[in-house]
Amino acid sequence: MTPGDQEETQPLLRLPGGSSAPRGRRVFLAAFAAALGPLSFGFALGYSSPAIPSLRRAAPPALRLDDAAASWFGAIVTLGAAAGGVLGGWLVDRAGRKLSLLLCAVPFVAGFTVITAAQNVWMLLGGRLLTGLACGIASLVAPGFHLAQLRHPGVYKPFIIGISLMAFQQLSGINAVMFYAETIFEEAKFKDSSLASVVVGIIQVLFTAVAALVMDRAGRRLLLALSGVVMVFSTSAFGAYFKLTQGGPSNSSHVDLLAPVSMEPTSGSVGLAWLAVGSMCLFIAGFAMGWGPIPWLLMSEIFPLHVKGVATGVCVLTNWFMAFLVTKEFSSLMEVLRPYGAFWLAAAFCIFSVLFTLACVPETKGKTLEQITAHFEGR
Repeated sequence: MTPGDQEETQPLLRLPGGSSAPRGRRVFLAAFAAALGPLSFGFALGYSSPAIPSLRRAAPPALRLDDAAASWFGAIVTLGAAAGGVLGGWLVDRAGRKLSLLLCAVPFVAGFTVITAAQNVWMLLGGRLLTGLACGIASLVAPGFHLAQLRHPGVYKPFIIGISLMAFQQLSGINAVMFYAETIFEEAKFKDSSLASVVVGIIQVLFTAVAALVMDRAGRRLLLALSGVVMVFSTSAFGAYFKLTQGGPSNSSHVDLLAPVSMEPTSGSVGLAWLAVGSMCLFIAGFAMGWGPIPWLLMSEIFPLHVKGVATGVCVLTNWFMAFLVTKEFSSLMEVLRPYGAFWLAAAFCIFSVLFTLACVPETKGKTLEQITAHFEGR
């Protein structure tokens, strides 16, 4: 048993002398402290949404991002997070979750300090990379194999399911939507696009809370399936909006999603603007009720204890690597497939995620780890 394991077998909230009077207060403070990790995580991810349009419009001598730099600014955080996921698995096994969560503060603070003091684009990207590193560690620690183990069905089956869940979570397009929410609202010619990040955040918090309340009653599989269906309809509707409002045949097929756009709505798109806004809100609500929290929860439930550290690290690596690919190439997809094609492609991946859930993901509600392992081993 490692020192980290010994640490985590000790009651974190036990008081000297066995007194339990302030236990409720200490539980609340411990939960609040742990929640600051995901809070910083969300702030780091969502920061690019309002920042990119502002940095795109900045006039000299202020820092200004071109198309390529803006794309990297949104995507590079996921590269740091991929590395953080692997580092987090190693760190948890050796230092324990409490110390690992404390250490997350170092790259978070350093990253935002570098961004605040940035004098050039490289400093901005370096700061984003550091905050991404912290995000990767926090995403592994807060929720809480060696290749020879893969021959056992109790290991390789949950391993495949965990990796697939993380891949489908990102292929739904969520990070592209979150990173570019304000810009997408501008593209939809919604006048109050500056409120996009606030609206998205409020909806995400509310529906994540709803999911937490009903998850143990409805079950993981049902919420995943319903969430996927909602995302299919919302991404399809958002694609339909762009299809209905696209220009005539003389327009170029190039769509620069990151470029500033006119805020004056055209006469043909005024009535359809609410379709874009509603589709975006419906997508975020659907994601927050299922495909947002549940893959992370399942990852903590399906792995045997002796492989959990490394297996969850690989799953986190997969999640952030896919997040990098989707975020980095999202604007390119918008150019090649046009906006409606990019969102319909996301809808197709959402369909596959529903089918995968129904065919492969077991229900873990109310089951012990031994029962879940027995299911994978066919016992």
